[in-house]
Amino acid sequence: MAAPLVLAQVAQNGMSFIDTVMVGRLGAGPLAGLALSATAFNFVYLLTMALVMAVSPVVAQAVGAGRHADATNALRHGIVLALALSVPVGVLVLNLPSILLLVGQDPAVVAGSREYLPLLTLGLPGALAFVALRGYLEGHGQTRPIMFIAGVGVFVNAGLNEVLIFGRLGMPALGLKGAAIATSITYTLMGVAAAFIVSRGFSHRRVFRGWRLERRVMRELLSLGWPISLTLGFEAGLFSAAALIVGYFGAGPLAGHQIAIQTASLLYMVPLGVSIATSVRVGQEVGAGDLDGARRAGWTGIGLAGSFMFLTAALYLLAPRLVTSVYLDLRDPANAEVVGWAVTFLGLAGAFQVFDGLQAAAVGALRGLKDTRVPMLLTLVSYWVVGFPLGLLCAFVLDLGPRGMWFGLIVSLVVAAALLTHRFRKLTHRAETTAAPSAA
Repeated sequence: MAAPLVLAQVAQNGMSFIDTVMVGRLGAGPLAGLALSATAFNFVYLLTMALVMAVSPVVAQAVGAGRHADATNALRHGIVLALALSVPVGVLVLNLPSILLLVGQDPAVVAGSREYLPLLTLGLPGALAFVALRGYLEGHGQTRPIMFIAGVGVFVNAGLNEVLIFGRLGMPALGLKGAAIATSITYTLMGVAAAFIVSRGFSHRRVFRGWRLERRVMRELLSLGWPISLTLGFEAGLFSAAALIVGYFGAGPLAGHQIAIQTASLLYMVPLGVSIATSVRVGQEVGAGDLDGARRAGWTGIGLAGSFMFLTAALYLLAPRLVTSVYLDLRDPANAEVVGWAVTFLGLAGAFQVFDGLQAAAVGALRGLKDTRVPMLLTLVSYWVVGFPLGLLCAFVLDLGPRGMWFGLIVSLVVAAALLTHRFRKLTHRAETTAAPSAA
């Protein structure tokens, strides 16, 4: 179940990776503009997407219990929620450049955001609807269609980027605007493709017929979704805030930060895919009443995620210049500053990889138990009570500059991994197994 999800997550994140690589060909200035835009947009998008992600655990437990009508009903409400949220979120994204100026970002870099973000809002309805539809497929354990859609999306996005960013096939060279248009079109096509697959694959469920909203179902989605949203928001907010802090030190550190974070984010898709599969398996086992099976599924997922991230940590520590060469020409003297910062940040990223994988899988396992509120509080403490203040202390008081903010990231992920894995152990301990569902 996890393998197609891993590939799907890698492919989906690959769109951002491709944007970074292709915009990097335009120079350090556009790359910094993309870095700032992507950081701001991804934070807002993750908060919104997480509300819709509640579809997956609800469907998984319903499928495990044999309540297929409830699973279908959850999807319908998830799609309505996704489309409704795209309007206010789109308005917020349109105003992000002004907000970035208010928090002290370089006006020259923000100018790139004014080109990129407005056009990106056009893809929000398709992107959020895709989250609901993939949650329905995940809950049924059907992960290959998700992999197919995301994989094709990468190629579509890359092709559109080449045409629109650089002006191929008679089109004008649009630069950052072209990257935004390409991403919006791709998101929309992915949402349409997922709707088609669900419609055909579950035609006997009549998924898109008989739409009748029920307050109870929407309340359950929102009750599970808002803690998921804040949990992801606390983590994404930490990394977004870290990028803003790094931005205070100039375009060179910010571009190097983007390279390191983009690389880490791409490989993070593996434990994230494992986390989603873990959530589904735990949810199905809970729905079927097999709580020992839920415990085994959870620890298996946590172990797999941590093991993979150990390998990525070795890559960052042993070959940071090789990784950086994917983005920039190391021989070009104009790139020397960005390369130096990217190598530094990649080495620091290697220090938190294992803990990032452990906390991701633990969150997924807890989500399968429908335990979302306590993990939200644990991440709040880890990221904003411990990690962010420590990062500021190191960056400004101890005068470590951008490196100091990364030390805060490392400590926050170590604390999060410890607290979340302990939480899952507590809820699934043999002596407490029968209490797990109520505790969740």
